Amino acid sequence: MKVYGLTTCKRTRQALAWLKAHHVGFEFQNFKTQGISPDKLNAWEARSGYATFLNKKSLTWKKLSVEVRESIKNSENALALLVEEPGIIKRPVVEDGSFLLFGFDEKVFEDHFLHNQ
Repeated sequence: MKVYGLTTCKRTRQALAWLKAHHVGFEFQNFKTQGISPDKLNAWEARSGYATFLNKKSLTWKKLSVEVRESIKNSENALALLVEEPGIIKRPVVEDGSFLLFGFDEKVFEDHFLHNQ
């Protein structure tokens, strides 16, 4: 299982702490230091659509110029921006086989990691 995010993100830290507390093994990829590949973003987009993980509430999004924000009209533009600015991806991203979650939701974690074993 792999978790993607930023160590400075409160929701990512909550998710990592929850996983550790419940002894769920995972690998962590830090967007800031390791980035994210276009192939991975394309895979996520194919599974759930880029609008699911384009975080328009993030500080990084809000700091973008109006022109850049308004240019995001399709997946090609969105994914190119997300490779360049991974801080705009909704965090954390949890990928466990067919399970893909954007953001931390303790109830969803409980259902997936504790009740599906």
